[in-house]
Amino acid sequence: MSQRHEPSFSDRIRYRRKQLRETLPSSDRSVPYLFLSPFFALFSVFLAFPIFYTLYLSFFRFEGVSNSTIFWIETAIFDYRLVGISDLTFVGFDNYLRLLSDSLFHQAMYNTVFILLVQVPIMVGLALALALALNASFVRFRGVFRTIIALPVSANLVAYATVFLVLFQEAGLINYALGLVGIGPIPWLQDAFWSRFTIVGAVTWRWTGYNMIILLAGLQNVPKHLYEAAEIDGASRFEKFRYVTVPQLRPVLLFVVVTSTIGTFKLFAEPVTISQGGAPLESTITIVQYIYQTAFIDFRLGYASALTYVLIAIVSTLSLVQIKLGGTSNA
Repeated sequence: MSQRHEPSFSDRIRYRRKQLRETLPSSDRSVPYLFLSPFFALFSVFLAFPIFYTLYLSFFRFEGVSNSTIFWIETAIFDYRLVGISDLTFVGFDNYLRLLSDSLFHQAMYNTVFILLVQVPIMVGLALALALALNASFVRFRGVFRTIIALPVSANLVAYATVFLVLFQEAGLINYALGLVGIGPIPWLQDAFWSRFTIVGAVTWRWTGYNMIILLAGLQNVPKHLYEAAEIDGASRFEKFRYVTVPQLRPVLLFVVVTSTIGTFKLFAEPVTISQGGAPLESTITIVQYIYQTAFIDFRLGYASALTYVLIAIVSTLSLVQIKLGGTSNA
């Protein structure tokens, strides 16, 4: 008489999976949506609702947390009461019209645009130069250099901003190094003009390596035969860079410029840390910092919502213009 063997654990799992597959209706088109429903539920609660409620809130003045009851359910088992989110007063487009006369909003936009126009070109230029240098065939230990240069992106935002705050003190290391070459101490944190360059230096240090990695990946995907054809035609190094490298790298450069622009408009931790370290608030406050101050310090949530949507409109328009201009080919 043959001995009967117990099925193994993997056989039992396979058998249960087969049973489940046979149980589910294969022809029912609603089954995939059943598995996708957790995503849609989380997206609706944590993304879609805040987006639309912020737009709704921008047309109201926030009066405080509401105590009014929308509806309630009383049973023998439990008692549930749903209250309103907030007390609001409808003001129409007043929050948006107020932006035209808000001097602090104008100053925050000026600071943000100043940092954008100075920092992004410097950072992208440095990232491209480093990527070209590391892409050269004669450079050794390229992996080590890539890691070292890209390492700042892993630094904590507040920690590295604090380090730069210390470096740019009047008696800090930067002014000490400048003094060795005969340059007098620069009031990095006392002067409105130089305090913006403190933020520029901090952001450039952190994100140059990150953008270098992206540009280096783009350079390594440029077909080699294009350079060989250019050499046969007698092209110089500059001509190969201008007529081969730049056109082939255009989509990657566009991605870097657009994401860097969006990142500059989102600056928050660096200006907050540097302004709290002694820099003038008017010269370092950015638009996101102003939105935070308006919403969570002054509790003007309606006005902060209007500021948020104006910022979204500005960044979206600027990104579309960059994509339109950067996507135009000269070929």
